[in-house]
Amino acid sequence: MAAAAVLALAGWIGAPYVKDWWLVRTACDGVLPSGPVRELAAGGGHFTKADTTQHPGLDDYGCSLSFEGRGDSTLVVRMTAYLGRDDQDSMFLDAFEDQGFSPMDPMPRGLPGFFDKFGDPQFVLHCPALAKGVPGRPRRMLVSAHVGYAAVRTSHAVYETVIPFVNSASRHLGCGAEPLTVPKGGAAQPGPDARRRSVPVTEADGTDCGWVARARLPQAARWRVEPVMNDSAPAGRCDLDRDTSPSSAYLNFGAWYGDWSNRLVSDDGVRRPLTATARCAGEAANFAVRGSDEIPGVRTADLRRLLKAFAEDQVTRRGCSGLRLTG
Repeated sequence: MAAAAVLALAGWIGAPYVKDWWLVRTACDGVLPSGPVRELAAGGGHFTKADTTQHPGLDDYGCSLSFEGRGDSTLVVRMTAYLGRDDQDSMFLDAFEDQGFSPMDPMPRGLPGFFDKFGDPQFVLHCPALAKGVPGRPRRMLVSAHVGYAAVRTSHAVYETVIPFVNSASRHLGCGAEPLTVPKGGAAQPGPDARRRSVPVTEADGTDCGWVARARLPQAARWRVEPVMNDSAPAGRCDLDRDTSPSSAYLNFGAWYGDWSNRLVSDDGVRRPLTATARCAGEAANFAVRGSDEIPGVRTADLRRLLKAFAEDQVTRRGCSGLRLTG
């Protein structure tokens, strides 16, 4: 009788649904909410593995959760927090090519992050509990997450899963960051077929790119602007386009916050024309504009004036100082 009970218990423990429960409950030191994690993994079969890693000497902490998935795509989510500048700079190098104008999507206001060109969430938080680094720069924590391609990548469950890990990582690494709150709303980020979120420039006042409505853009009524902006994020853009055939055109205004961004506006250590810099929260901030060649009605002087308006707006919104324009 006792042997039968033991066998029954062993069978229960080995059941796939019990293993699912255990892996979700223990993944990432138990901070992940069961419902959102299961939503991310919907349709991918049972969970198969959970890992947690921490290297105190390297100032990182991470975890991952896998499932049966589809083919080689067996990852539900992998999240890693970094305090080291080299690790952070490496992520920014991957995320921001093309002089910083790589594809990205904003997060809701108040969240210090963005979705990179791969559609993965990246968070950068100030660490008030840590002493300043060398040479006296504020310490920050980067949390880089990758949601598996067989998971439900555009679900709001992305926020509900990743943000608890961000808060937990801050405690594990002694960062002391203000805890983040999961935003209300629907999808975490636009899917690949999502419609652009642009508005006419003449109606942009009140958006995160409202400066352009007041900037005297030549032929403003023909332009639209897409705000890719969040005042808490380490990067943001105001993307303008004029699709009226045959003279379609675009203008992109970019802002990047942190010393890592100096490379985006320089060639061999020399700053490029039509860029600007300021000091924000103890580090460099950089601004730039790029656009179509020979836009009718838009001269270099107009670009310089528009860049100045964009940078001044950013400096005001972020509480920066020492704004300087180049070229």
